[in-house]
Amino acid sequence: MLKRIFNKEFLKKKLLTKNRLLIVNEDSFEELFSFRLTLMNVFVVATLGAILIITATTFLIAFTPLKEYIPGFASSELKREATELALKSDSLSFAIKKNEAYLASIKKVLNGDLEYEKVNKDSILAVTKEDFSEEDLKPSEAEIQLREEVLAEENKINLEKKKK
Repeated sequence: MLKRIFNKEFLKKKLLTKNRLLIVNEDSFEELFSFRLTLMNVFVVATLGAILIITATTFLIAFTPLKEYIPGFASSELKREATELALKSDSLSFAIKKNEAYLASIKKVLNGDLEYEKVNKDSILAVTKEDFSEEDLKPSEAEIQLREEVLAEENKINLEKKKK
């Protein structure tokens, strides 16, 4: 039986055998539609229909606001708001640090650890600024190599422009 199913000639015969599909009115037995089909035609039409439905669904989701409902996709408005909130939170945290430094210096004055004349909001802000050492500002080997590659690339572009 399995040999018969896997036989190429038998499979070809089954796929290409013509069958008739009739749609008949049950009361009068009148023929409404008639189709001549093969198993291969049904398979091809079903496959093409599935591909068409998948493609249409993909385009519908990709190019409409429906993609916002898929986890991992966010709307452009939401991204913009998140960026604005991140900037605001950074500025607020900086303002809090400044105020904490100012209050700490006021506490020193009240405790008698510091003279009042030395407490000034501008001087506190100057003290809270971070100073970077020269070692922190020196470029790494990878950065030097990248700079050289970019410079070489720019020189090539400039030479090509001059030749034109």
